[in-house]
Amino acid sequence: MCQVDEEYNGQLEHRVTPRVSKKCVKCKENTAVLIIRAGDAFCRGCFKEYFIHKFRAMLGKNRVIFPGEKVLLAVSGGPASSSMLSQVQEGLSRDAPKKLRFVPGIIYIDEGGASGQSMEERERAVAQLESVFRATNYHYHIVHLEQVLSLPSSVLEAGSSATEKPQTGSSYKAAVDQFIQTKKNQHPDFSVENAQSHLSSLSMQKVENGVTSPITPEHTQALQRLFASVRTLTAKEDLLYTLRQHLILHTARTQGYTKVMMGDSCSRLAIKLLSNISLGRGASLATDTGFSDPRYGDVVIVRPMRDYSSKEIAYYNRMFDIPSVFIPGLDTKAQDKASIQHLTESFVTKLQTDFPSTVSTIYRTSEKLHTACPPQNTNTQPFAKCLLCVCALDTKLEEFSAYQATLISEQLSQRRGPVSSASQGQCCSSGGGQHQGCMTGEGGCCSSAKSTVDLKSLLCYSCRLTIKDMVNALPQYILSEAERRKRRSQMREEISEFLLDEEEDEAIPRVNGSL
Repeated sequence: MCQVDEEYNGQLEHRVTPRVSKKCVKCKENTAVLIIRAGDAFCRGCFKEYFIHKFRAMLGKNRVIFPGEKVLLAVSGGPASSSMLSQVQEGLSRDAPKKLRFVPGIIYIDEGGASGQSMEERERAVAQLESVFRATNYHYHIVHLEQVLSLPSSVLEAGSSATEKPQTGSSYKAAVDQFIQTKKNQHPDFSVENAQSHLSSLSMQKVENGVTSPITPEHTQALQRLFASVRTLTAKEDLLYTLRQHLILHTARTQGYTKVMMGDSCSRLAIKLLSNISLGRGASLATDTGFSDPRYGDVVIVRPMRDYSSKEIAYYNRMFDIPSVFIPGLDTKAQDKASIQHLTESFVTKLQTDFPSTVSTIYRTSEKLHTACPPQNTNTQPFAKCLLCVCALDTKLEEFSAYQATLISEQLSQRRGPVSSASQGQCCSSGGGQHQGCMTGEGGCCSSAKSTVDLKSLLCYSCRLTIKDMVNALPQYILSEAERRKRRSQMREEISEFLLDEEEDEAIPRVNGSL
């Protein structure tokens, strides 16, 4: 039996726990004030340099944003998006050693109508965010979610990507040189240093901000009816994310922005990766969690905060007084099992507490994902993309696949029994005479069943699950675009025998650029 008073008691090894009193791992001089990970202790100054450098390195490594471009910052008021806004301010300040070269704008989507907030609570949150936005002197747009009901159907079309520049190092350097040379031609005394200062002052000039007009109670009630018709919280969160993206995309196009910055952190993307797999979005994981998302063509989504963990962001905001506003959402105070997204977040967060490398492992896995679908550009036919999320359709698969087996199982489980003779004379659309194929085992109802089947054919697998939990119809701009795509598909089928395939077109010899 081990005795306390034995001679070898002082030779036992004791586990050294990290303490804040140790020296900074970078400068080796100042006392560390925080520990990000085991062995990564930073002082205040070195942590700020580390945080800023990681943001600049993410933008410099990918080189997607070119000089002079207008970039829209999607700010929700949370810690990650508020920290992103702070980093852009830091990069455009006159004291920054390597200044950013784009012109920023800010957008905030007011989602209080979907989450059941009162008008007073929504106005209070908007006022707090407006004070933050005014302090930046950037052009900002406050858009209410109710405006999604009046969007044009063109927002669901992939824009022209002809203006998108190739993402190569030589072309990026050429764009920077061309930007500086253009400024020199306009101003003879222009140099590299004051070119950066000019761009910074250009982005901070006083402009009329795009605050939307007040919403009407009718629009709010219509939006609430739309979300009340969704049965599950999982489908509500997925629908809210889709409508939010449509509003951001529409604002970016109408205001001339070519890039949109999202504040998705490493922790958020790890949760999003697992939840999207559970929701059936495995085919679009590379674009949903990658640095850039070019699915919309003329507007590219970028995620410069994807290397930051939620712990790093919380430390930075706390130490340097970065303002953020808490706004309750659909899943606020919800139970862990209320939705797939909320359950995944609870699972990853609790697992991260016991195993600190959980989030980084999931995140590094997402970096290795690449889509097997063709690139999202204007050469892809519009009807080959999902109507809601605008990703490549993953339902055009082989006959013997897991998806086809799922469809067969669903059809067998929903097979109806014989219809009673009392109900055969009524039609849900006319109320009187029976329409051909209505209330029979062949075609279903002429007004609802047929439109639902046609709409499903334009959606990916995950979006089909979303509208499956809906009772009321989708917003009008989505239905209008669906009708347009169906007409175009029918027209293409009618003239298909007169069209040449790509292989046949390439096989035809051409002389001097003509047939």
